[in-house]
Amino acid sequence: MVKLLLVLSPAFLCAQSVPRTWDEASLKDWATPIAALGVRPGHFSAADYYQSPVDNYRTYPVYSAGREPAGYWDRLRTAKPEPLFDRSKVKSQADWIAAGKIVFAESDIGSFRRYEPAIIDEFHKADSKRIANLKPDRDGIIPGPRWIVTDRGLAITVENCALCHRRRMPDGSYIDGPGMLDMTADNSVGVISNVPGMSTVALPGDTENLGAWRSFAVPWLENDIHEQIKTMPPRDLGRLFGLSLKPNLSPRWNGSLFYATKIPDLISLKGQKYIDHTATHKLRGPGDIMRYAALVTYCDITDYGPYRMLTDEQRKIPYHLPDDALYAMALYIESLQPPQNPNPSDEKSSAGKNVFDREGCGGCHAPPYYTSGKLTLAAGFKPSKELAREYDILAVSVQTDPSLAMKTRKGTGFYKIPSLRGVWYRGRYLHDGAVTTLEELFNVERLKPEFVPSGFKGADNHRAVPGHEFGLRLPASERDALIAFLKTL
Repeated sequence: MVKLLLVLSPAFLCAQSVPRTWDEASLKDWATPIAALGVRPGHFSAADYYQSPVDNYRTYPVYSAGREPAGYWDRLRTAKPEPLFDRSKVKSQADWIAAGKIVFAESDIGSFRRYEPAIIDEFHKADSKRIANLKPDRDGIIPGPRWIVTDRGLAITVENCALCHRRRMPDGSYIDGPGMLDMTADNSVGVISNVPGMSTVALPGDTENLGAWRSFAVPWLENDIHEQIKTMPPRDLGRLFGLSLKPNLSPRWNGSLFYATKIPDLISLKGQKYIDHTATHKLRGPGDIMRYAALVTYCDITDYGPYRMLTDEQRKIPYHLPDDALYAMALYIESLQPPQNPNPSDEKSSAGKNVFDREGCGGCHAPPYYTSGKLTLAAGFKPSKELAREYDILAVSVQTDPSLAMKTRKGTGFYKIPSLRGVWYRGRYLHDGAVTTLEELFNVERLKPEFVPSGFKGADNHRAVPGHEFGLRLPASERDALIAFLKTL
């Protein structure tokens, strides 16, 4: 009887439910086919994944000049490696989530680690111009870079999840999940990696230009806009990175320097059936969150049918995190809640709810998460019958800019219908992040070519921001009421 009770204990059940991150059966139909090719992106085999070294090192904060605690540096220099995730300390569901928060906040991008004494000394002193420009938080910690003690010794590295999905609030506190509005952490990646943007890594055998091209090229498209990156002068390449690396925007691997890629809000995954703005992968449970974290950190083979974007030397998995650590992180992400909403429900917002219901907004943005979880078509894309059977598709297009969904390696032909829950704090709207306020979203002037968007502008300072015209022609009082309602969600 005692043995039976042990088997049924919650801790035991939690331990037994950990999915395999790289599972061939789950990977088979996980990725969404590329619209222009009709094939799913390739992936490394499970054997390749689990033959790579396990990486499980704890990281530590980097302090600005004069803010490092007494004795901190001496302790770091003499420290032994500590595990990022310690299974022996996980006894309950709450422990899993607490451990997942540590993985989320302290895991690093292993390919960015630097062991050179000169760069370690520069970050320790933190008084060089490029380090001093990185804005510390209220505790003197510089967001982005981290110290790490590995079997090779002390190194400087870069945050992984929290780098993009942690927002610093006006009072100095942090919220996990939303994309950043303060991009100082991204600048630290450039300092450490010596590349112009956070999503390009110095791959073996590549020049800076070739590495940038390899990050974004779409060779199956005729006249691919990214082809010019190969021969672009460094100054122009840096300018492109600067234009696309803005608050809550990032030129991610497989994204683009020319078409904006928003940083997803992980809190809004609730109620969704797919991951990424263009639904690049299915979301069927925590295993898919684990898989996606692994994919974007260290194991994207970047194969698309006959197109191989990496050389044989580059097609290697350098390391992998323990399945337990990724599972804990997935549980933590699933536990995330929106920040406390400062916008009260009142008579105006109640009138706005009536407008929301009358106009049929709930057809796409159904409560409680204010999304149907379905996909909408990018302008010009018509899915096959096979796709229509496999995916939950609303067979209309809202005519927003189709570039990300049709002209990048994230080009599935779809956009997710976003959740409106927490829309008040996100600060980037439409699929290209062109507008930054709800008032701007509902401004009919944005449809004109001379409009100057407050968000992603691209190479020009003005452009029309098309699509999602719902609500643009409401009377001003109703439009204001609708905005007031949306801000309460």
